[in-house]
Amino acid sequence: MVLCIAALCSQHPYAQSQVVTSIEELFLLADENSTSIQAYRTGMKAADQTLKATKAQRLPDINTSVSASYLGDGRLWDRDFGYTTRIDMPHFGNNFAIEAQQVIYAGGAINSSIRLAELEQQLAELEWQKNRQEIRFLLASYYLDLYKLNNQLQVLQKNLELTEQMIAHMEACRREGTVLQNDITRYELQRETLKLQLAQVTDARTILNHRLVTTLHLPEGTEITPDTTLLEHQVQTLAEDDWQALAMQSHIGLRQAEAVVHISEQKVQLERSARLPQVALVAADHLDGPITIEVPVLDNNFNYWYVGVGVKYSLSSLFKNGSKLKQARLNVRRAQESQRLAAEEVENVVQAGYTNFLTSFTDLRTQENSVRLANQNYDVTSNRYRNEMALLTDLLDASNMKLSADLGLVNARINVLYNYYKMKYLTHTL
Repeated sequence: MVLCIAALCSQHPYAQSQVVTSIEELFLLADENSTSIQAYRTGMKAADQTLKATKAQRLPDINTSVSASYLGDGRLWDRDFGYTTRIDMPHFGNNFAIEAQQVIYAGGAINSSIRLAELEQQLAELEWQKNRQEIRFLLASYYLDLYKLNNQLQVLQKNLELTEQMIAHMEACRREGTVLQNDITRYELQRETLKLQLAQVTDARTILNHRLVTTLHLPEGTEITPDTTLLEHQVQTLAEDDWQALAMQSHIGLRQAEAVVHISEQKVQLERSARLPQVALVAADHLDGPITIEVPVLDNNFNYWYVGVGVKYSLSSLFKNGSKLKQARLNVRRAQESQRLAAEEVENVVQAGYTNFLTSFTDLRTQENSVRLANQNYDVTSNRYRNEMALLTDLLDASNMKLSADLGLVNARINVLYNYYKMKYLTHTL
């Protein structure tokens, strides 16, 4: 008994299941647990630190140095090196220096670098948002497929029960001598086919549930159960122009293309600043000893300081940066053309998605009529068969038609929701 209790306790963590009932809960779990989203969030933090480091260029540069040395004795020669004299030196030497420099003008290079870092930070955030949209659409697709499989299981189980009832009814008729065994065998074959389909759908559901659990990094054994009232919600679609306007406003790809244009423009400013002088305020204080510029050497510490203005100008930039500046301007033009191309692609994608969205509503209405007609046909054929006015093949055809119509209606309802979420993904408003 002790061993059994221990075995049950050891398996308990793996037997627990967590029920997620809505797509919004999946999205929240993905924000917390998705490895992909976490990686892009880390990239955002790295971009933030890069921006802080770039802004630090506005601060002054301060350098200090301290040194201690051993000085050997000096030697003094005359001009023809014919006579030499040894000069005694203090053997301990020391040096201390502190220097500060504050750039007050760099041709706009510092401001352009900071603006460039801000745009890189913006791009990192857009990459995170884009990845977040992709993960959400992937989860929504998994979720809706899981819902579709659950409904297929219900339809197959219902049809399996109906087949079992028909077999029982035919068995009773066979005992009365009104039905042959061959007729029952056909329905038994249909029952085995339904059982096989049921097993296949169950296995597919297990695989899809595992993918969802893995993507969300949930504990092993978690079972995700979709909301059973999901299909009862009315899907309100917008007009195509409204979807297009929403995409132009919210699509992350367009915002990325715009940011790339601004980055290219800032690189042009950087190349221009290389042709301008740099002006800086400088200040320094030195303490040196001994004083070796005197003979004999003075064993004293000598302190001096200075403040001033420094100007640095690279003459080589006049003939070196011309090609770089032209290249930067061409990159701006290329980025602008890519932005226009991205807008065209988004417009085409949204138009195609909207057309498919409308088609899914047409398909849903068609499938609803098909289910209604298939049910009527099955009821009539079943009644006629019981009254020996229809053949078994007619009843089998009616049963298969009903099964196909039921599955088609489930798929059509799911496809409406799928296309709705796809429209939100295409406009990056998911």
